[in-house]
Amino acid sequence: MAACLSFDFLKPAVRCAVALTAFSLLGACASKDPVGYGVGAQAERAAMVQQANRDPAPDTPGMYLGLIDQMQSQELYFASLAHIDAYEKQYGTTPDTILLRADALRMTDQPAAAASAYAQLLQTPLAARGYRGLGLIAGAAGDFANAAQQLQQAAQRAPTDAVTLSDLGYARLRDGDVNGARVPLMKAAELDQNNPKIVSNVALYLLAHGDQAQAMAVMSQQKLTPDVRAAIRSDAAKVAAAGRAQARGVQTQSQRQVGQARAGAGTVASAQGIDAAPRLLQRFAQ
Repeated sequence: MAACLSFDFLKPAVRCAVALTAFSLLGACASKDPVGYGVGAQAERAAMVQQANRDPAPDTPGMYLGLIDQMQSQELYFASLAHIDAYEKQYGTTPDTILLRADALRMTDQPAAAASAYAQLLQTPLAARGYRGLGLIAGAAGDFANAAQQLQQAAQRAPTDAVTLSDLGYARLRDGDVNGARVPLMKAAELDQNNPKIVSNVALYLLAHGDQAQAMAVMSQQKLTPDVRAAIRSDAAKVAAAGRAQARGVQTQSQRQVGQARAGAGTVASAQGIDAAPRLLQRFAQ
């Protein structure tokens, strides 16, 4: 999905860099970026957990889901899991609670359980979110080929979701498919020009495509910090390495195909020679 250039599946320390960027290139984002660091932020979150545990559950299912969603927006994912259990005990399981649970499991480093939950969404109206979650999990594991496949499924079901398109573009970049990243990234950029993740992915794409001047212009225009620029360059190096690996794989496959073709051609030539001799003999006989 590397320095927080686009993927929510990247490590928290990396994701924070992207939150500082501004224009962008891999539905609605299931995870939230950190709201702050340090003792103050930690104390605030701890206080919110305590308050959430003291407050009685809202009277209606909709209000309760809203409370759980708010917890996740504040990165209180463990607390949200407890309240999802309480919600489902009282109101039953729905696609919305499955999605909330899947996101919380992913963000609390429980990828297997998260993948199982996302898979439950694939036959529901939230299938796009399920595929996107599976893509983010694959990307977090470094399997960008699988991530791109899952995110392609998500984008097909949510074609105007800029974040999903950006994630797809990023996954393709990290898989070495620079040309394949272009269309989803450009769609994402035009759909949401102010998303920092999308902007940084656009800059990454430009660098990977060899348009260094344009990439620098984007980074300068958006006033990206030196750390963020360094992160983008680091990812660009990884994209280049993936591209070389993919090229070697294609070359090896091509060489095998050429070898097979030559072997086949030799067999055909022999057959043609056997078939041609009688015709020549007949012609001479005439």
